Amino acid sequence: MTGSSLYPVLLHYPVEDKDGNEISAAVTNLDLHDLARIAITYETGDVWVVTPIPEQQQLVRDIVAHWTCGAGSRHNPDRKLALSKIRLAASLEEIIQALCSDTSGPVFTIFTSARKTGSELSFESLRRLLEQRQGRYLLLFGTAHGISRKLRQQADYQLEPIQAGGIYNHLPVRAAVAITVDRLLGR
Repeated sequence: MTGSSLYPVLLHYPVEDKDGNEISAAVTNLDLHDLARIAITYETGDVWVVTPIPEQQQLVRDIVAHWTCGAGSRHNPDRKLALSKIRLAASLEEIIQALCSDTSGPVFTIFTSARKTGSELSFESLRRLLEQRQGRYLLLFGTAHGISRKLRQQADYQLEPIQAGGIYNHLPVRAAVAITVDRLLGR
């Protein structure tokens, strides 16, 4: 099953710090590489990286350029293919506007969180929605301590949290994306 209707979104803003304050978190090189590799492996739509900070946007552009058209592209062609899936936006609204500019149906937002609210969409339910291909689904992953309360309230759905069974539940975002995408698109 191809996952082209599923678009992983790595939010660096608006996210929360450990005290629940809305912040903008820093972009990390490893997140870009690993999310791109997950996306190409599972054939998702493009990976969107959201940061409103110009210096952080330039960092994303520099990393992607190095691996897609710079020295890295000649050194590692597989990485070139993967990093070509990375797209940059200053806001979630910018992504929605870009995707709504074509006629591929509605765009839905689904946020992920380690916290249960009782009204989550199950992995199986989202898998069925993806199979119906009646829209595009932005799967939102937050950096720092998660997606801001304001954005969580605006999302169309919340996906059930990954439950490993222990009392600690704060996965690195790269791991959370890999587990989630595998549960949704894996065989």
